[in-house]
Amino acid sequence: MQTYWGIDLGGTKIEGVVLSAPSPDAVVVRKRIDTEADKGYGHIISQITKLVGLLKAETGYQPEHIGFGTPGTFDPARQVMKGCNTTCLNGMPLPQDLEKTLGVPVSIANDANCFALAEATMGAVPEVTPDFRVVFGVIMGTGVGGGVVLRGKDGQSFVQNGLQGIGGEWGHIILEENGYPCYCGKRGCNEQVFSGPALQRFYQDLSGESRKLKEIVERHDAGIDPYATQTINRLLENFGRAISVIINVLDPDAIVLGGGVGNIDLLYTEGVERAKKYVFNEGQLNTTFLKPKLGDSAGVFGAALL
Repeated sequence: MQTYWGIDLGGTKIEGVVLSAPSPDAVVVRKRIDTEADKGYGHIISQITKLVGLLKAETGYQPEHIGFGTPGTFDPARQVMKGCNTTCLNGMPLPQDLEKTLGVPVSIANDANCFALAEATMGAVPEVTPDFRVVFGVIMGTGVGGGVVLRGKDGQSFVQNGLQGIGGEWGHIILEENGYPCYCGKRGCNEQVFSGPALQRFYQDLSGESRKLKEIVERHDAGIDPYATQTINRLLENFGRAISVIINVLDPDAIVLGGGVGNIDLLYTEGVERAKKYVFNEGQLNTTFLKPKLGDSAGVFGAALL
């Protein structure tokens, strides 16, 4: 029987899944273990090997190929990982080491690309735009990222990692030239403007008070806090500007908004209205904006589909 094996490598947990078909209803087994990233790169490889062994033991199956979602990207030119929040992965030949240790071919994509692939093929998109050509998956949470999924002439969907492995890295487009510094070395990236922590920081700078984003949204909705309203207006306006760049370049059939910030309902109404001002289409915007369907399963499902 053909099976689909995916591993979602997170900073805290490593999750593995075996699917009997490319469907969220086809889970054979799903397991999580601790990453224990503080013990270093070699230990992470050992934990992955342990998890794959558990999946084999429980299913009785052997993988022919394993897909991995990672917290960074693989640099095709240098053949090493880069941009990983789990910093001990940076500069390391992760796919090569995994293939050597596990004895099977592996495919790697970052977690935003895995999210996009899962939602495009077995999540929100097929129910609304089943004949899509391009889907852009957005992550707006602690950070901001994105993934591009294309459909080939054979009808198969695939992630567009790009020449340098940075396809879809929407979080690091500069939005405010003199904005807050980002860990990437630039200033005013999307991530420093409308990620969850960036919005909370903006609110605190205005009000002198620290509040969680959920509370800021509630106070805006209730009309009781002008600082909350300024914060939400900042989110909506800058989301509209930033997403218009993606639409002007890729013109996707659908955009799926994931992450905690992506749960804010106003993005699907007022946020889209703001984007219309910036899209090069005479004030028209026909792109479909969708809420994700797979929740925190998207990453590991997308890895299995690689």
